[in-house]
Amino acid sequence: MNSPPILPLEHRGPDGLRKAVRLGLDHLCKVVVGKKVQVRRAFAALLSGGHILLEDLPGVGKTTLAKGLSRILGGSFQRVQGTNDLLPSDLLGVHLWDGATLSFHFQQGPVFCNVLLLDELNRIGPKTQSAMLEVMVEGQVTLDRSTHILPDPFYVIATQNPLDHAGTFPLPESQLDRFACVLHLGYPDPEAERLVLKGEAGATRLRHLEPVLDLEGWRAARECVQQVRLSDSVIDYVERVVARLRGDGGFCSTRAVKHWIGLAQAEAWLEGRDFVSPDELQATLGDSMAHRGTLDERRLNRADRRDRLSKILAEVPVGWKP
Repeated sequence: MNSPPILPLEHRGPDGLRKAVRLGLDHLCKVVVGKKVQVRRAFAALLSGGHILLEDLPGVGKTTLAKGLSRILGGSFQRVQGTNDLLPSDLLGVHLWDGATLSFHFQQGPVFCNVLLLDELNRIGPKTQSAMLEVMVEGQVTLDRSTHILPDPFYVIATQNPLDHAGTFPLPESQLDRFACVLHLGYPDPEAERLVLKGEAGATRLRHLEPVLDLEGWRAARECVQQVRLSDSVIDYVERVVARLRGDGGFCSTRAVKHWIGLAQAEAWLEGRDFVSPDELQATLGDSMAHRGTLDERRLNRADRRDRLSKILAEVPVGWKP
């Protein structure tokens, strides 16, 4: 597999950026085989400026997908392994005393990067989990009355094991709400698993991945996604679905709605269109809302939540014409 070259400056119009992103998507699908829908959704989340939660059993490719995304995106990369003794300063950084200058200086933590992989996030204790709340929304760290801005772009890719596994903590709603989408990989099909076992796909092929855009290019692609149009009729449809979700007791914040729309905009942009249709909204609703659950049934199985969301889509009229 040949490494995709970084797009030259003179070809960075919307079409050129889209072509480069699609090339990166194709290359990553050759590493994370048999999961094209999940890989594409991960790209959509990153293009919309959101963070990703990969939730599944151990050993099905969550870390491989996260590392592959980081290699396609380029920039600086940090990985933090979740443990129950991890402290907030282990993520954010700390002020250290400098005897030479007789002053404190800030030692940056691993969050100061472009792509942060939080492996097994739900093994981190609640106090340290809360340290990520400001980071994931505002892109900054506030310590000792000082504010430190994170690099741009900044993406968090977190993995989570099932809650019934030993040593895990449930993620609070405030943190779950900061993830644009949740993705489930599941076991690979026999053909895909055979490629991994033969070394023709999977983690052993990560070294073949290279960035398709530099950081400026990814920022430009994100701006293109933000310019994808939302008609009044599409927003009306969004509001009807949201009203139904909330009416049924579902947790659906304004931030969640923006994440949902952002995913739909990215999907439309990847398709080469400059407007959002209900098709993209319906395709992304499950991934953008399944992890938020309901206020009264926080342990509800993700598959059951997706079934409920599918029923809502079937019952709420679209009321939209092209």
